[in-house]
Amino acid sequence: MNSFDGDTNEPGTAPETEQLLQPVPEGQRITVMLAAFEGWNDAGEAASDALRYLNKLWGGKKVASIDADEYYDFQFTRPTVRRTASGERKIKWPSTRIYKASAPDTNVDVIFIQGTEPSYKWRAYTAELLVHAEALHVDYVVLVGALLADVPHSRPIPVSTSTDDSVLRERLNLEASQYEGPVGIVGVLSEVSLLAGIPTVSLWAAVPHYVAQAPSPKAQLALLHRIEELLQVPLDTHELAEEAEAWERGVNELATEDPEIAAYVRQLEEAKDTADLPEASGESIAREFERYLKRRGKDKP
Repeated sequence: MNSFDGDTNEPGTAPETEQLLQPVPEGQRITVMLAAFEGWNDAGEAASDALRYLNKLWGGKKVASIDADEYYDFQFTRPTVRRTASGERKIKWPSTRIYKASAPDTNVDVIFIQGTEPSYKWRAYTAELLVHAEALHVDYVVLVGALLADVPHSRPIPVSTSTDDSVLRERLNLEASQYEGPVGIVGVLSEVSLLAGIPTVSLWAAVPHYVAQAPSPKAQLALLHRIEELLQVPLDTHELAEEAEAWERGVNELATEDPEIAAYVRQLEEAKDTADLPEASGESIAREFERYLKRRGKDKP
């Protein structure tokens, strides 16, 4: 996997050959499926929270769902009881929900897949998702996940980008994933989507394992920045950036109370800084400044 620390090519500045979304004739729209699943693929709930944030930001409307009875073990993924606004008790069942939204001021439509990793029939489940993808005219699939890793909370959260599509690897200048071992539903859906002929990319945020509990706003923000770059669509993440800063301050305070944790964090920081030293170039600073100018220009009336 090729790691990105939030310092990747800025939207609008990369050559066309390095963009995920290829140009289409005027008046034609591009549809991208963004999928994240709670559970094994979702450390700190960073992936599912990132898509919830984006779905809310763009006002996504529910267009379909997948029947929970077919795919979930309710003793493992239990339903929950909630109170409605009128005070009535209502059971909320695990499910997979499908929403559709349009990125403002673009020709990009987004299909959000949000749900919990299923317990049963993964091949049937992913096949059903692809039926919906075909019906909604999906052109690209972007799978979003998060994993626990030995990374410091005080540095940019790494987001790795990979694909098993040789054409996309060359176009986006990515490396093939070398991972071998157990996979979650994200990995299965990636393979099935590619077999169906849909260009597919996977994003994984590395969540510090010593602060694995949800929420993880800094990892969530890193994923949104990478989605922003892939879709070439500026995002309003100001509110989430403030939450990420508050989260980092809180973890700093907790770390100072435990000398062993503080020493471990310093060790991770030193390793990260040494590995990133060649990346601290004028080019990376210029890309970040271009990102700032683009967002500033969009905020002006």
